[in-house]
Formats: sequence, structure tokens, C-alpha cells
Amino acid sequence: MAIEYLGLSSVEGPLVVLEGVQDAFYDEIVEFVVDHKTKKMGRIVELNEDKAIIQVFEGTENMSLDNTHTRLMGRPMEVTVSPEMLGRTFNGIGQPIDDMGPLISEDKRDVNGLPLNPVRREYPRNYIQTGISAIDGLTTLIRGQKLPIFSGNGLPHDQLAAQIVKQASLGGDSDEDFAIVFGAMGVKHDVADFFRKTFDENGVSDHVCMFLNLANDPVVERLITPKVALTVAEYLAFECNMHILVILTDMTSFAEALREVSSSRGEIPSRKGYPGYLYSELATIYERAGIVEGANGSVTQLPILTMPNDDITHPIPDLTGYITEGQIVLDRNLYGQSVYPPINVLPSLSRLMKDGIGEGYTRDDHQALANQLFASYAKVGEARNLASVIGEDELSPLDKKYLEFGREFEQRYIGQGTTENRTIQETLDLGWELLALLPREELDRIDTKLIDFYYPKKEEA
Repeated sequence: MAIEYLGLSSVEGPLVVLEGVQDAFYDEIVEFVVDHKTKKMGRIVELNEDKAIIQVFEGTENMSLDNTHTRLMGRPMEVTVSPEMLGRTFNGIGQPIDDMGPLISEDKRDVNGLPLNPVRREYPRNYIQTGISAIDGLTTLIRGQKLPIFSGNGLPHDQLAAQIVKQASLGGDSDEDFAIVFGAMGVKHDVADFFRKTFDENGVSDHVCMFLNLANDPVVERLITPKVALTVAEYLAFECNMHILVILTDMTSFAEALREVSSSRGEIPSRKGYPGYLYSELATIYERAGIVEGANGSVTQLPILTMPNDDITHPIPDLTGYITEGQIVLDRNLYGQSVYPPINVLPSLSRLMKDGIGEGYTRDDHQALANQLFASYAKVGEARNLASVIGEDELSPLDKKYLEFGREFEQRYIGQGTTENRTIQETLDLGWELLALLPREELDRIDTKLIDFYYPKKEEA
């Protein structure tokens, strides 16, 4: 039953305080009517006896202590869900903003998700093809995995996210339903327009559901956007039996919004001013990826975060690394050499990669080839360090071959065009083509039978 109150006790930033509250509960949704005309939404974030602290999604502008009617709705925040959401664009709290009218559906879901029995989780298997060699070949994205992209200010993570949306698939021979849920938090107008325009021009909008929280939208809305996006993803995956890739950008904006609201509530800060519960807040988002027993679908997460000052030990990437199953790291030096996407493969890894590649999934040589490319590229770094001391002319013939391999690897394997969509077979074949630059006896991470079958002959190389 909804209960209505007249007036507020205090207004502080994005928060309002209401006293005399009865039978309220944490995360309960609240509706405000300002001056008998403007409606706003909020949720209860703290309860203390008869006092409730409420976050206002649209901000507290024009709200005063005596011009606001507050109604407790008696339910948590819910979002309307429907298969018709694909091809639509919504704001950060799930309201349509694409001028296509309201969503017609009686089906609603709690944005906080339902508790999931860990025993019902299935182990992630099979892969999602992004068409980007550095990801597909070396840090393969597995269905049901959470694999973040660690970027920095000024690096082309938005371009990379758009390319993944354009190119992502379940592989050439799959007939299963696949779709993308795209959630953007705190993005500028030009970035939002770039995403919209790119998806429209490439004809992928019909299988993308977008949630956009713009930079001038209320900060509190950013805290809800990833939960709304994941609620829709869970519905499409576990009730509509689709494989869903969720791309969330930028998780740093989410964490900074959390810090701002925490400061407004007067909470004691932890590392770098972030609240002590940053870890649990990130975990409630990341852990909603996975595969559930009895459903044919899956939820795979690819969150993107910009590391402040490129510091991988900053609390946001640091805590994200604890929760997720690997990371893809973008490198400023590679970007400075005009390599796109500037993925530094050595600190990048996918911990579930071994369980979704190989015979029956990609190709029998995939894991061994990836191991060899990692090992060979690591030796490139040693050769470059030596060359910086004694000069490239003084290097041994083998070290010079490694330098050549390194240049080709960065330009041809890591680097590819923004519209270049490589199949998994093309990626693996290119890996063997680059390994042919090295003497055969240097391939010590690959079984001899695989080398005999895949290693290019000299005349082919």
C-alpha cells in the first residue's frame, strides 16, 4: 500500500530526508510531486528509526521543504521488460528516449535482481567472437564470463566498444539468438551521438538495447543504470533464451557517482575517498554475469573502466580485478605508435579462455598457439631492452628476428582496421604466419604434431 507524506525534513545535494516514516524498507521506490505538477522518482538508501534518507534520481532542483508530496510506493524499483526493447534507446532508469513511444508491456522486474543459488550456475563454455585478433586469439571472451577492459583517458575505448558491438557474434556456424545490451554512464553528448550513429549506420541497432546516462544527467541515475541494463539482460537471457553480451562504459563514472553520494550522506571514506563498500557494489554488478541451469541463454559482461592516471593499482581497477575473470589492458605507448586497438597483450589475460577454445569450439591449435605468441612477444621486450643498451646493430641474428617479429606482431596482429572483422580462423592463421618469422626450434610451447601440420612452409611464408 502506498503511503503519502507532505513536506520534507531537509534537502542535501541529491538526497532528501523524510521524518515520521512508518513501515518503510531499504531500496523502496519513492515518488515525489513538486508544486503539484513535476514528478520525480527516488529510492530509500538509509533508514534510522522513523527517518528515511532518499536518493532523488532526477536531482533535487526546485524541491523545498514545503512544496513536495512524497509517496512511498511499497515496492523496490522495477523496470518494464519485453523482447521489444531490442532496437530501442532508454535513459539511465529505463524510460524510452528514442521518440518511439512508451514500451507496451505488463512485465516488470526488480532492478536489484533475484537471488541466485550458486549451485544452479553452470560453468562458462564456448566463446563469443569479437572479430578483434588480440581478444579472440589471446584473451578469448567466453560466454558467461566477466572480462573488463582497462583503459585510460584519451584512449580509444569508445571506438573499441562500438567495434565490438558491430562485430560480436557467436561464431559463423551458430544459429542461436544473440543480442547486446549497452549501458553508458556519464558519457558526453558527442560520445552518445557517436554510439547511436555508429550502430545505425552499420545496421546493428535492431539487436542492441541501449541505456544512456549522459554527463549532465543526475549523478544518482548512474548508480541505477548498470542494474537496469543487467535486469533487462537477465530477462532476455534466462526467460527468452538468448545469449546476451552486456557492455558497460564507464565503470569509473559509476564509482565516482558512488563516492559523491557517499560523501553527501556523511559516510567515512576509504581508499582515495571511495566508500568502504565499493567492492561489494562492484561485485553486485559483475556477479550478475553467468549461465543458469535450465536456461539456454547466457549473460556475458564486458565492462569498460578508465584508470585514473593510468594507474592499474587504483581502487577501481584493483577491486575489479579481484572480482572478474581477467582483464584486457589498453596501452598508451601502442596508441602513440598508431596501433589500433592498442591492446597490451602481456598484462592482459582471460582466466576462462582454456575452457571455451580448442577442439570442438575454435581449433585444436588455439591454446598452444596463444601460449607461443605470448612467450615470443615477451622475448621481444627482452631484445628491445638489450638493443636500447648496445644498439640494434650489435644484436645477435636471433634477437634481430625477434625484433622483426615484434614489429609485425604489433602492426598486423594487434593492429587492425576499425572496420576489419576477422574470423577466428583468420586470427589463428595470422598467428602461424607471424611465428614463421622465427626459427622453428624457437617454438617450444607447441606440440611437434601441431607444428608439422600448421607451421607454414618457407616458400609459403
